[in-house]
Amino acid sequence: MQSTLKISSRDFVLPDWLEAEVREKTTKLERFHPDIIDCEVAVSAPVGHHQSGGPFTVRINLQVKGAELAVSNRSAENLKAALLDAFDAARRQLEDHSHRMQRETKRHDEPIARVSKIFREGGYGFLTTPEGRELYFHRNAVLGRDFDKLEVGTEIRYDEEMGEAGPQATSVKVIDNYTESLKKL
Repeated sequence: MQSTLKISSRDFVLPDWLEAEVREKTTKLERFHPDIIDCEVAVSAPVGHHQSGGPFTVRINLQVKGAELAVSNRSAENLKAALLDAFDAARRQLEDHSHRMQRETKRHDEPIARVSKIFREGGYGFLTTPEGRELYFHRNAVLGRDFDKLEVGTEIRYDEEMGEAGPQATSVKVIDNYTESLKKL
């Protein structure tokens, strides 16, 4: 898991199965939306839950590029159901956020460049823009965990920001040539 995960409980000790379930569901969210930066999951039990059961409260706070998403769900008596409901709601919020971001992103405005140098051990590389400028990028700037797939000559899309040592590429994304050729039709 590349994002930061924090799991907490209030009014009871988290059982091992619950922590494992949270980790598994968070990993699935990351596969669905790889730009999750931070995930906090808080589980609360009602006062006296040992005698009466739920309702349990599961709260999920997600930080993704461009947004912070929050989910809070309750389930009468059943902790596992509350957890499933909360993660389903988080997945739906991530889907909605992705759709909003796709509508806001103008693909034709994103520059296209080629990877010119790659230093796998150091976790960085350089790309060359069509104008001949060379931009630094770090492995963390490569979306979709595709850094290890990059080769010299790979076409990418990117954003540019001013870094400590000058301009650098951010939000580096490998261009799927099949998808790009369909867009041109």
